[in-house]
Amino acid sequence: MTEYESVELVEERTVWYLAASVVVAVLTAVFAQVAVPYPLSPAPLTLQTMGVYLAGLLLGPVWGAFALVLYALVGIAGAPVFAGASGGLGVVAGPTGGFIIGFPVAAAVIGAIVHRQVEPRRLDEVAITLQVVALLVGLVVVYAVGSVWLAFVTDQPLTTAVVQNGVVFVPGDALKAAAVMSLVTGGYLTHARVAE
Repeated sequence: MTEYESVELVEERTVWYLAASVVVAVLTAVFAQVAVPYPLSPAPLTLQTMGVYLAGLLLGPVWGAFALVLYALVGIAGAPVFAGASGGLGVVAGPTGGFIIGFPVAAAVIGAIVHRQVEPRRLDEVAITLQVVALLVGLVVVYAVGSVWLAFVTDQPLTTAVVQNGVVFVPGDALKAAAVMSLVTGGYLTHARVAE
């Protein structure tokens, strides 16, 4: 090896996935700032689940989960990235913290269903119906974790928590899923390929 030859310490695709994970974490933080109080639930209406959908669809199970873990850790450290520009461990420990905890799990589930492997595939090689099913299953995961957490923290019946943290959000989350599907199936994101 000559002195002019460079040594690749980290694979280019790893750098790409890391950068893409940071972008998805930042997008999720931006989506969280669109927060509207919702009288039917202690949790506000936000666009955060769009970040979860994008993470699983675009990055696969491992890097998609990583992006949402990164988002959660930045928020726990105190950065105002959660809904309503809030941050800190108290938010995650509070009644709506189950959503934040459920986000990485849901992204991993979505990625596993869509890609069926660790490395993401091109989305134009995946049936749209499979992508839709993955988003629905991921949403159920978010609702389940959020509801169990809410019931535990507030000491209320699980059925009440499921209604307040799940059922009342279905219409809005369905619209968000449709928006994400339109973005990834009709635009550049469908054909994006990781650098070889």
